[in-house]
Amino acid sequence: MKFDTEIQKRRTFAIISHPDAGKTTLTEKFLLFGGAIQTAGAVKSNKIKKHATSDFMEIERQRGISVATSVMSFEYRGVLINLLDTPGHKDFAEDTYRTLTAVDSVILVVDSVKGVEEQTRKLMEVCRMRDTPVIVFINKLDRDGKPPFDLLDEIEKELRIHLHPLSWPINMGKDFKGVYNLYRKSLLIFHPNQKATEDDIVPIEDLEDPRLASLVGEKDAAQLAEDAELIDGVYGHFDPDPYLDGRTAPVFFGSAINNFGVKELLDTFIEIAPRPRSRETTLRDIDVQEDKFSGFIFKIHANLDPKHRDRIAFLRVCSGRFERNKFYHHVRLDKDVRFSNPYSFLAREKDVIQEAFPGDVVGLFDTGNFKIGDTLTEGEDFFFTGIPSFSPEIFKEVVNKDPMKTKQLEKGLNQLTDEGVAQLFTQHNGNRKIIGCVGELQFEVIQYRLLQEYGASVQFNALPFYKACWITSEDQRKLEDFTRFKTSNVVNDKDGHLVYLAQSEWYLNTEMNNNPDITFHFTSEIHK
Repeated sequence: MKFDTEIQKRRTFAIISHPDAGKTTLTEKFLLFGGAIQTAGAVKSNKIKKHATSDFMEIERQRGISVATSVMSFEYRGVLINLLDTPGHKDFAEDTYRTLTAVDSVILVVDSVKGVEEQTRKLMEVCRMRDTPVIVFINKLDRDGKPPFDLLDEIEKELRIHLHPLSWPINMGKDFKGVYNLYRKSLLIFHPNQKATEDDIVPIEDLEDPRLASLVGEKDAAQLAEDAELIDGVYGHFDPDPYLDGRTAPVFFGSAINNFGVKELLDTFIEIAPRPRSRETTLRDIDVQEDKFSGFIFKIHANLDPKHRDRIAFLRVCSGRFERNKFYHHVRLDKDVRFSNPYSFLAREKDVIQEAFPGDVVGLFDTGNFKIGDTLTEGEDFFFTGIPSFSPEIFKEVVNKDPMKTKQLEKGLNQLTDEGVAQLFTQHNGNRKIIGCVGELQFEVIQYRLLQEYGASVQFNALPFYKACWITSEDQRKLEDFTRFKTSNVVNDKDGHLVYLAQSEWYLNTEMNNNPDITFHFTSEIHK
């Protein structure tokens, strides 16, 4: 209980969405409210004119998408918020998946025009695996979108989660007049081409209040009263417990680009969102209130600052207090390490910190000691569980176009694949390098970064593989025989584990049936 005050004032969450739903814009508005930035970057028509704070890689600025998770810390109304802005693009889902292991809750952004999209479903499945509490923000109310009740039905049906509206829109698109906050009983008036201010909030506890009709018109006032009565009848009083258990998602409506409805969302979020929670390990459950420090690495980013060739490992603190210059036990390497310059982040801006508490995300300078999933403790040997590495779906051979840069290429491939967005396999005594990814865009990013950050020029040649499976067997001779007979299909991952690359589902099923003594794994737990 020593650090209870620090734990109670922390909220660590991720913002997730399908690409272009307004996630990065919402992130920036949160930072504005927290005083962390003074102006927001405009993200429009998939082109960043004044680049978004959370998109710090050059390729992100060019493409107008987030391809690496950004970490930002800021204070708002006495609460320390650790916000992780995740990639929306489906090709970077694995990075998002691992980021979700490091947060306690999620805000899911849904485009009111497009409704539930493919990536929204996949992200929600990940949240459901851990019963992560979710708040839904329905964005772009200033555009003509789907009717709000239809949107609620669609989200409940598609994402298989109960919803509970805590705010309600008055019309949409060109007729949009504002949002009524059902949770706080207040009306937020919308003015086109103006940012929302405190003056636009009117306390209206009783929807029969005559001021309502004068503000939004009699017809819309009557419609709002009718909708609110229906919502109350269907959803009743809001109970935070089902939300904290991951069974019910509160819903807010607004327009992030207009800064509308964002403050209401943030105010309610810091009130109801979960504090840092206890976590499972290979040894026991680690109570968040424990005095001894523990934490795990959920992300690695090479060359955060290309001028300094730095490599940062992102650590989620799970228990105790992390202290600068103190020695901690690196469980996988079985050695003690210390950090003289641990950082907290505001996107590219870094501040050296003296200490951190459960829920905090700390950036550690890394000389190559860390892998995703590594655990630091004050002496105990355990790993935090549930950080798998997925089977890639696209495979390409790396062809070095400049033999004079072979060393730079080796270093670049190792460091970039350590980040976890792609997997590196070797074949024929390490001479043939194969990259496996879940999406095409990753190859473009890797090719770009190899050239820009390491001076290594490569081309990727497609390979006819369908899936990677890690193979193990209690009979070592059977494994050796299989490897010898399937030389062109068996590779090693970066940890030296054997991996079978199947050409098709049929080939995979055939090998599984023909080799009952060999186990084929579709995910590789980071630590075996």
